[in-house]
Amino acid sequence: MTPPAAPPVPVKILVAGGFGVGKTTTVGAISEIVPLTTEAEMTSAAIGVDDPGGRSGKTTTTVAMDFGCVTIDRSLKLYLFGTPGQARFGFMWDDLARGALGALVVVDSTRLDDCYPAIDFFERARLPFVVGVNAFDGQVAHDLGAIRWALAIGDHVPLVRFDARDRLSVRDALLVVLDRALDRANRARGS
Repeated sequence: MTPPAAPPVPVKILVAGGFGVGKTTTVGAISEIVPLTTEAEMTSAAIGVDDPGGRSGKTTTTVAMDFGCVTIDRSLKLYLFGTPGQARFGFMWDDLARGALGALVVVDSTRLDDCYPAIDFFERARLPFVVGVNAFDGQVAHDLGAIRWALAIGDHVPLVRFDARDRLSVRDALLVVLDRALDRANRARGS
Protein backbone atom coordinates (compact mmCIF):
# COMPACT_ATOMS: atom_id res chain seq x y z
CA MET A 1 0.00 0.00 0.00
CA THR A 2 1.41 3.38 -0.98
CA PRO A 3 1.27 6.14 1.58
CA PRO A 4 -1.13 8.99 0.80
CA ALA A 5 0.38 11.97 -0.96
CA ALA A 6 1.34 14.87 1.26
CA PRO A 7 -0.94 17.87 0.94
CA PRO A 8 0.50 20.80 -1.00
CA VAL A 9 2.50 23.40 0.92
CA PRO A 10 0.38 26.54 1.42
CA VAL A 11 2.01 29.76 0.25
CA LYS A 12 0.49 33.17 0.95
CA ILE A 13 0.97 35.80 -1.78
CA LEU A 14 -0.39 39.34 -1.70
CA VAL A 15 -1.79 41.12 -4.75
CA ALA A 16 -1.46 44.82 -3.99
CA GLY A 17 -1.50 48.19 -5.68
CA GLY A 18 -3.47 51.38 -6.03
CA PHE A 19 -7.18 51.85 -6.52
CA GLY A 20 -8.61 50.42 -9.73
CA VAL A 21 -5.40 48.84 -11.08
CA GLY A 22 -6.78 45.30 -11.49
CA LYS A 23 -6.12 43.50 -8.21
CA THR A 24 -9.58 41.91 -7.94
CA THR A 25 -9.44 40.98 -11.62
CA THR A 26 -5.99 39.40 -11.12
CA VAL A 27 -7.19 37.20 -8.26
CA GLY A 28 -10.36 36.26 -10.13
CA ALA A 29 -8.56 35.37 -13.36
CA ILE A 30 -6.52 32.58 -11.79
CA SER A 31 -8.40 31.39 -8.72
CA GLU A 32 -9.61 27.80 -8.93
CA ILE A 33 -12.42 28.67 -6.51
CA VAL A 34 -14.97 31.43 -6.84
CA PRO A 35 -12.99 34.27 -5.27
CA LEU A 36 -14.15 35.80 -2.05
CA THR A 37 -14.45 39.52 -2.64
CA THR A 38 -15.49 42.35 -0.39
CA GLU A 39 -16.67 44.68 -3.10
CA ALA A 40 -18.94 47.55 -2.12
CA GLU A 41 -20.69 50.13 -4.26
CA MET A 42 -18.78 53.38 -4.48
CA THR A 43 -20.68 56.29 -3.01
CA SER A 44 -20.64 60.02 -3.60
CA ALA A 45 -18.19 60.26 -0.67
CA ALA A 46 -15.55 58.76 -2.99
CA ILE A 47 -15.80 61.59 -5.53
CA GLY A 48 -12.45 63.33 -5.69
CA VAL A 49 -10.89 60.68 -3.42
CA ASP A 50 -10.97 57.49 -5.50
CA ASP A 51 -10.14 58.03 -9.15
CA PRO A 52 -9.97 54.88 -11.29
CA GLY A 53 -8.85 56.87 -14.34
CA GLY A 54 -10.77 58.15 -17.30
CA ARG A 55 -11.18 54.84 -19.12
CA SER A 56 -12.79 52.99 -16.23
CA GLY A 57 -16.45 52.37 -15.59
CA LYS A 58 -15.63 51.15 -12.08
CA THR A 59 -18.61 51.34 -9.71
CA THR A 60 -17.40 49.09 -6.87
CA THR A 61 -14.32 48.95 -4.68
CA THR A 62 -12.63 46.40 -2.42
CA VAL A 63 -13.14 47.40 1.21
CA ALA A 64 -11.33 44.56 2.99
CA MET A 65 -9.66 41.99 0.74
CA ASP A 66 -10.05 39.55 -2.11
CA PHE A 67 -9.20 35.88 -1.62
CA GLY A 68 -8.55 33.11 -4.09
CA CYS A 69 -6.32 30.08 -4.45
CA VAL A 70 -4.58 28.13 -7.16
CA THR A 71 -2.74 24.83 -7.03
CA ILE A 72 0.62 25.14 -8.79
CA ASP A 73 1.42 21.42 -8.61
CA ARG A 74 0.96 18.56 -6.14
CA SER A 75 3.42 20.16 -3.75
CA LEU A 76 2.45 23.85 -3.82
CA LYS A 77 -0.79 25.81 -3.43
CA LEU A 78 -0.96 29.60 -3.58
CA TYR A 79 -3.39 31.49 -1.38
CA LEU A 80 -3.90 34.93 -2.92
CA PHE A 81 -4.90 37.90 -0.82
CA GLY A 82 -5.82 41.05 -2.72
CA THR A 83 -5.43 44.23 -0.71
CA PRO A 84 -7.74 47.23 -0.82
CA GLY A 85 -6.25 50.02 -2.91
CA GLN A 86 -7.44 53.14 -1.14
CA ALA A 87 -5.18 54.80 1.40
CA ARG A 88 -7.99 54.89 3.98
CA PHE A 89 -7.85 51.07 4.14
CA GLY A 90 -4.05 50.97 4.44
CA PHE A 91 -4.23 50.03 8.12
CA MET A 92 -5.19 46.50 6.99
CA TRP A 93 -2.02 45.88 5.00
CA ASP A 94 0.14 44.88 7.99
CA ASP A 95 -2.33 42.16 8.93
CA LEU A 96 -2.73 40.95 5.36
CA ALA A 97 1.07 40.84 4.89
CA ARG A 98 1.65 38.71 8.00
CA GLY A 99 2.89 35.30 6.83
CA ALA A 100 3.13 36.23 3.15
CA LEU A 101 6.17 35.03 1.20
CA GLY A 102 5.89 37.69 -1.49
CA ALA A 103 3.71 40.15 -3.34
CA LEU A 104 2.66 41.18 -6.82
CA VAL A 105 2.28 44.96 -6.99
CA VAL A 106 -0.16 45.68 -9.82
CA VAL A 107 0.45 48.94 -11.66
CA ASP A 108 -1.63 50.95 -14.14
CA SER A 109 0.96 52.59 -16.39
CA THR A 110 -1.26 55.65 -16.88
CA ARG A 111 -1.42 56.28 -13.11
CA LEU A 112 2.02 55.41 -11.75
CA ASP A 113 1.63 57.69 -8.71
CA ASP A 114 -1.03 55.33 -7.34
CA CYS A 115 1.45 52.48 -6.81
CA TYR A 116 4.10 54.30 -4.76
CA PRO A 117 2.46 53.46 -1.40
CA ALA A 118 2.47 49.72 -2.22
CA ILE A 119 6.10 49.74 -3.35
CA ASP A 120 7.12 51.72 -0.27
CA PHE A 121 5.20 49.32 1.99
CA PHE A 122 6.92 46.19 0.64
CA GLU A 123 10.35 47.82 0.66
CA ARG A 124 9.87 48.79 4.34
CA ALA A 125 8.47 45.35 5.19
CA ARG A 126 11.40 43.71 3.37
CA LEU A 127 8.94 41.41 1.63
CA PRO A 128 10.00 40.21 -1.85
CA PHE A 129 7.80 41.76 -4.49
CA VAL A 130 7.40 41.96 -8.23
CA VAL A 131 5.93 44.94 -10.07
CA GLY A 132 3.37 43.79 -12.62
CA VAL A 133 2.33 46.39 -15.19
CA ASN A 134 -1.26 45.59 -16.13
CA ALA A 135 -1.70 45.87 -19.89
CA PHE A 136 -5.17 47.38 -20.03
CA ASP A 137 -6.62 46.69 -23.47
CA GLY A 138 -3.26 45.09 -24.36
CA GLN A 139 -1.45 48.41 -24.01
CA VAL A 140 0.91 50.07 -21.57
CA ALA A 141 1.48 53.81 -21.63
CA HIS A 142 5.28 53.63 -21.26
CA ASP A 143 7.98 51.07 -21.94
CA LEU A 144 9.15 49.02 -18.97
CA GLY A 145 12.49 50.84 -18.70
CA ALA A 146 10.73 54.19 -18.34
CA ILE A 147 8.34 52.70 -15.77
CA ARG A 148 11.26 51.27 -13.75
CA TRP A 149 12.92 54.71 -13.77
CA ALA A 150 9.69 56.54 -12.82
CA LEU A 151 9.04 54.15 -9.93
CA ALA A 152 12.69 54.34 -8.80
CA ILE A 153 12.89 50.58 -8.37
CA GLY A 154 16.25 48.87 -8.60
CA ASP A 155 17.18 46.15 -11.06
CA HIS A 156 16.81 43.59 -8.25
CA VAL A 157 13.01 44.11 -8.36
CA PRO A 158 11.47 42.18 -11.25
CA LEU A 159 9.24 44.25 -13.52
CA VAL A 160 6.84 42.33 -15.77
CA ARG A 161 4.06 43.17 -18.15
CA PHE A 162 0.91 41.09 -17.72
CA ASP A 163 -2.82 41.10 -18.42
CA ALA A 164 -4.89 40.82 -15.23
CA ARG A 165 -7.76 39.27 -17.21
CA ASP A 166 -5.69 36.44 -18.67
CA ARG A 167 -5.15 33.33 -16.52
CA LEU A 168 -1.84 32.34 -18.13
CA SER A 169 -0.50 35.87 -17.94
CA VAL A 170 -1.39 36.08 -14.23
CA ARG A 171 0.18 32.65 -13.68
CA ASP A 172 3.44 33.80 -15.26
CA ALA A 173 3.54 36.95 -13.09
CA LEU A 174 2.88 34.91 -9.93
CA LEU A 175 5.63 32.46 -10.86
CA VAL A 176 8.06 35.40 -10.93
CA VAL A 177 6.90 36.29 -7.39
CA LEU A 178 7.51 32.69 -6.29
CA ASP A 179 10.94 32.67 -7.93
CA ARG A 180 11.87 35.90 -6.14
CA ALA A 181 10.70 34.55 -2.78
CA LEU A 182 12.59 31.28 -3.34
CA ASP A 183 15.74 33.14 -4.33
CA ARG A 184 15.54 35.24 -1.17
CA ALA A 185 15.00 32.15 1.00
CA ASN A 186 17.99 30.41 -0.59
CA ARG A 187 20.22 33.46 -0.05
CA ALA A 188 19.11 33.64 3.60
CA ARG A 189 20.00 29.97 4.09
CA GLY A 190 23.44 30.51 2.55
CA SER A 191 24.37 33.42 4.82
